[in-house]
Amino acid sequence: METEHHDQTLELISFRIGDQEFCLDIMAVREIRGWTVATPLPHSPPFVRGVINLRGAVLPIIDLKARLGLGEAQPSARSVIIVVNIGRRLVGLLVDAVSEILAADISTVQPMPAVGCDVVSRFLRGILPVDGRMISWVALDGIIPDEQLGEAA
Repeated sequence: METEHHDQTLELISFRIGDQEFCLDIMAVREIRGWTVATPLPHSPPFVRGVINLRGAVLPIIDLKARLGLGEAQPSARSVIIVVNIGRRLVGLLVDAVSEILAADISTVQPMPAVGCDVVSRFLRGILPVDGRMISWVALDGIIPDEQLGEAA
């Protein structure tokens, strides 16, 4: 699901996982909340931390660090959950910290380099060079494939 950008300007929210910086389309973000311990779900994929109660709705929590193959997150009081729309579902993404809101011209997005593995392009849309930093743009529709959305919650 590619987002249309009529004026060619992207509005992105950046966040940290470990020492790496990532971003996602701000239009997919519903809210940002502090870390809440999730109730584990039996037989869920390793990247699913469990579920939390979000104003009466069951919200699956995805450990984005684990999902991106960077190891398991160790949540702290500074960790946050970014509540996003993926398809027609609300999902919480566990990250270390939210950094800033970025405005970038779509022409500045660099394509993912060919690294001999299609998995990278499934999770990332591209790289944004911003003020000497390299920020990876997360492809939300690759985080949870449609067939796993039903199993996650």
